[in-house]
Amino acid sequence: MSEKKSLGAAATAPKSAFAYRAFVLYWLARFCNSFAIQIVSVAVGWQIYDETRNAFLLGMVGLVQFAPALLFVLATGAVADRYDRRAVMGLCIALEAICAASLGVFWVLHTAEVDSGHPIWPVFAVLTLFGLARAFLTPSLQSLAANLVPREVFANAVAWNSSAMQASFTIGPAIGGLLYGLSFQVPYIVAFSMFCVAIVLTALIPRTTQRASGEKRSVETMLAGVRYIRSNPVVLGAITLDLFAVLLGGVMALLPIFARDILDAGPMGLGFLRSAAGVGALVTAIYLVRNPIRNHAGRIMFAGVAVYGLSIVIFGLSTTLWLSVPMLFMMGAADMLSVNVRATLIQLATPDDVRGRVSAVNSVFIGASNEVGEFRAGTMAALIGAVPAVVIGGAGAIGIAALWARLFPDLYNKQKVT
Repeated sequence: MSEKKSLGAAATAPKSAFAYRAFVLYWLARFCNSFAIQIVSVAVGWQIYDETRNAFLLGMVGLVQFAPALLFVLATGAVADRYDRRAVMGLCIALEAICAASLGVFWVLHTAEVDSGHPIWPVFAVLTLFGLARAFLTPSLQSLAANLVPREVFANAVAWNSSAMQASFTIGPAIGGLLYGLSFQVPYIVAFSMFCVAIVLTALIPRTTQRASGEKRSVETMLAGVRYIRSNPVVLGAITLDLFAVLLGGVMALLPIFARDILDAGPMGLGFLRSAAGVGALVTAIYLVRNPIRNHAGRIMFAGVAVYGLSIVIFGLSTTLWLSVPMLFMMGAADMLSVNVRATLIQLATPDDVRGRVSAVNSVFIGASNEVGEFRAGTMAALIGAVPAVVIGGAGAIGIAALWARLFPDLYNKQKVT
């Protein structure tokens, strides 16, 4: 009788992460935070370029925000494993809110004193602090999700999280630009407000059971995440597959060249190109919410990387907007497919007491692949041209998928993500 009751309970267990109040609060907080970050990043970039017309300073906006994650990679993960992840998340978002307010105040003062040669370097100091907050936030944010829902629902939670991120990446920059058009102060006011909402939502998340690391703080304990990744072929393969595929396949930095010189599409065409990948990723994330990957997870992830590379190759060879936009849509969709599998595998394959440190290393790898990947694309385009740079990069991503399938057979043959 008890066995039948147990089977009945399992059959009626919620299949959606949104059935759990703690996850709903977490998801809303994460969405508000990500949306606000996009608004701040777009507003700052546009304003710096408006003031200076200096492309180098524009490039520094992303670099100074990424640098803290690289410099403090060992500490950020250790904090996520040792302390309450919910509390760390709330404190980091509060620091982001302070940075958004500081940027708004700076630009008001800077505009008022522009004739007196008001220096612009304080913006980069605040952005560095903003990046530091994000560096400590990311491992705690990623690791907390696994503490909020049962293991069998976690794949659905990852899909929901991906949809939140992609929605913010797709809509956030456009909203930021619209708000900036109203007034340069408005984006910072809206972002500050959204950060405050995220703080309140985070505070409402029920305290969770977290297996804290009992190890004494030392370089060895901070390196535990690196050691675990090296010792687990599935996790190592998943992280490095994404690292090298994105490193070789980076194409977004070259879109202005394609829009102006190759596709003759103009500013509106550039807008279509920039949004296509995000829309493709968002559509795929929404699909995965209702249709999680249940079997052949490893092969699906590798297929996603291969299609990602193939889409980039076809995009590079295209000379018409009607083909280029669908290829970027396909690139974003394929990337989201592999990201969904990878994120779920890494979180569930990692013990809770080192999950924060593994997430910290993973986030640095993701940031490095994006930043260095764009640098790779720009450098190659300057040397051999934009089209060869993109085509070679896409072909390289396909080659990485084929090589990693041989180097990491356990990952390639992985059946389930849970």
